Amino acid sequence: MIYLILIYEFFKIGLFAAGGGLATLPFLSALADKYEWLTSDMISQMVALSESTPGPLGINMATYAGYMAGFNTFGGSELMGVTTAFTATASLVAPSFIVILIVSRVLDKYKNSSIVDSAFSTLRPAVAGLIAAAAWSVIGTTLFNFTASTFGAAFCLPETALFAVMMVLTNLKPLKKLHPLVFIAIAAAAGMVIGFTVGW
Repeated sequence: MIYLILIYEFFKIGLFAAGGGLATLPFLSALADKYEWLTSDMISQMVALSESTPGPLGINMATYAGYMAGFNTFGGSELMGVTTAFTATASLVAPSFIVILIVSRVLDKYKNSSIVDSAFSTLRPAVAGLIAAAAWSVIGTTLFNFTASTFGAAFCLPETALFAVMMVLTNLKPLKKLHPLVFIAIAAAAGMVIGFTVGW
């Protein structure tokens, strides 16, 4: 049953998440509300891991989510986690292959069509909205604790401080020429140091 759920859910995400990996985040958040094998905390961890490892964000996240679905459903079986990870990833990628095959057949005929141009013009703000919603979801999960009883406890101070420091570092003129991997490595090292010394 879990395989059919993964095929349905990730095929749907691959079909409608126009705009790349970040556009999959609202769909994954909806999955976290719907199924026990995915949580909001796991999504924020997936974003951090997916952004710091090679490969497209959406595919990395589908692989991770699929693995966790199988691992949790089949009582901690790593082998079943691998099979469900493959299922989720293949289901996410399949719509892109199908759509590209169709588009490549008809692109030359309709590339100058005003209807096609209008469709893409209306898709752009919708994609921007999806990505903005995804960004807010990640910020809300990472930097804020909305269930806190006091105003001071609503802010995750170590994470907020690290976020502020990285925003300043990435916008300093002498550091702007550095490769993004440098900042990812700095953030990962700082996270490990804070995690081991202070705790999150």
